[in-house]
Order: sequence, then structure tokens, then C-alpha cells
Amino acid sequence: MQRPILYIAITNHGFGHATRTASVAATIQKLCPEILLIMVTTAPRWLLECYIEGDFIHRPRAFDLGVIQADSLTMDKVATLAKLREIKQKQNSIIASEVNFIRQNRVNLILADIPFLAALMAKATDIPCWMISNFGWDFIYRDWGGEFLEIADWISDCYAKCDRLFRLPFHEPMQAFPNIRDVGLTGGSPRYLVDDLRATWHINTPREKTILLTFGGLGLQQIPYHNLVRFPDWQFIVFDKSAPDLPNVTKVSNSKYRPVDFMPICGRVLSKPGYGTFAEATKLDVPIVTIPRDDFAEAAYMLAGVTNYNQHQILTPSEFFQGNWDFLSQPLQSPKQSQAIAKDGNEAIAKAVINYLI
Repeated sequence: MQRPILYIAITNHGFGHATRTASVAATIQKLCPEILLIMVTTAPRWLLECYIEGDFIHRPRAFDLGVIQADSLTMDKVATLAKLREIKQKQNSIIASEVNFIRQNRVNLILADIPFLAALMAKATDIPCWMISNFGWDFIYRDWGGEFLEIADWISDCYAKCDRLFRLPFHEPMQAFPNIRDVGLTGGSPRYLVDDLRATWHINTPREKTILLTFGGLGLQQIPYHNLVRFPDWQFIVFDKSAPDLPNVTKVSNSKYRPVDFMPICGRVLSKPGYGTFAEATKLDVPIVTIPRDDFAEAAYMLAGVTNYNQHQILTPSEFFQGNWDFLSQPLQSPKQSQAIAKDGNEAIAKAVINYLI
């Protein structure tokens, strides 16, 4: 009997989509090891292996691009528009080559986060396409207006052909999708015992004086690290290889460790708005400190989600970039909602996939 085969297509933008979907894929594999995972993403294999412990096929392909960026906060709209037009022009050949692969490998279901062409591939191969996200790329581009409106309409038409959307928390309305099922937070879980982690990385500061700085796969060039000198009895954990060598900075360069692994020993997570970091911190009840992103429409929904369901501080860009970081000594804001948020997104999506395939 043939193994059930799940084709997982991931948006080609930073690492956030890859890690949050790899968390779902890992849950599917744990609950049902006989399902064969094909991870279709340009994200590096080592990143996927940080989440998926068993075997999987890695197919490095890109069907979209998200936004072309210089770092975590700087976007190149002109280059993004040119590349989107190129994808639109070549969509038939992109779809055709992938349809061959999907047929040859007898794929049973496509799960996508959230490349729009995946829905067209599914239609061409006559198998279902389910998607996972808290936003669609049509929403991001439509907000930019002008020449992006035509692109947004094209993408909305693609999303309309999706068979089911698992809508994550912190979401925009996602009106292009005809069949929506709301689920709880997704994301990775810490892999190490707190005492072992502290011993390995020589972190002895109390939790409230231990801060995780994480700005995604792209990093952030202009983090004002000089401010950290003002907090000699605090410890700052960073994944940025270019961070300065300071006695109170722990630089994590070993790729088997992920930001989520350090969250249980931290009193706050300082991050740009991003679903993966926000969701993992909220799942673990670790407070979030963040800055708004006025040019990325998803960010307003992310900030609303964090202010509703987690302890938080929302900084102005000048407080973060030009200030002296005295916000670290300020009290946190309490979540606005008294009702807790659902945290079972990995399991809910995994069970739906397994029920379909088995």
C-alpha cells in the first residue's frame, strides 16, 4: 500500500512562514509517521530540521516572493512589483512543471502557507488545496494601491480556488477564501529543560532581567546595541551574528537552537511584528515588546492580537531606535481580553489532515 503523501508549499518570504508551517508538519509526522512530507520551500533544510525530527523530502521551489527586503523592516516595492509581474507572466509554465511532479509522486493533498499558485496547481491535478495563514498576499499588496491593485485581484482570484483555509489568530478578514475554519495558535515548542539551557549557555540572570532579541531570518541592521551597555546586570540573547561582543550579550550561533527554545528563561521578547514570534511567545505566556510597521498591513492585526492576549509594550520607532531603552524598566501592559486564546492550532490542523489522508 502506498504511503499517504502530503505536499506542503511555503511562501518564499523570510523564515517565518517556513518555521510556523514546519511546526504543523512536525505535529502531523508525530501523530501519523506513515504520512510522507514533501516540504516545498526555498528555506534551508537545516531550518526545517530544527522543527521536523523525522524524514521528509525537501524540494527547493519558489512560487511567490512575499516582499523583497534588505532587512527585517526595509522593503523594495519596485523590485517586488517587477518580480510579481514576472511570476504572473510565467504562471502557466510554473504550474505545469509542478503539476508533473505532483502527479508523478502521487500527492494526495496540498497544504499551503500561503503561495497563491498552489490553489491552481491543485485544480490542475484534481486534488484538494488547503491553506494556512493569518493573512493573504492580496491583502498586503492591495494596501500599497496603484499598480499593485491588479496584482492583488489576480491573487484573490487564485485564493478563491482554495478548498479550505485554516485561519490563524491575529488575522485579517481573508475575504477571498470561500471556506474558512478558525484554529488556535501554531508554532514550535521549547526542546530543552530550563536548567540545562541555563547551564549550557551560562545564563545566570533572573528571568525578568533576561531578554530575547529576535528579528527573524533577515535580521535588523540598525539595532542600537550600544544601549545594552546601560544594563550590565541584564542578559540579552541574540541570534544576530553581527551583534557586538559584550559581556551581557549571549550570541546563539548553533543552528539547532531556535528563539522559542530560549523563551521560557526570558522575561520579555523584543521583536518586530511577526506571527511566528508573537504566537510562540503568547503560547508560552512570555511578554512581547515590539514596534509598529506602518507599511505592512498585516502588522496592525498582529499588534491588536498581542495587546488582546499577551502582556506587552508597544514602542514608537524612536523609542526603539533613538531612545536609551529605559522602557525595559517600565511595567508591562496587561492583555485587554480576559479570555485566553486557543493554543491548539498545530494539533487541530494536523488532525484534519490525518483524517483526510488516512
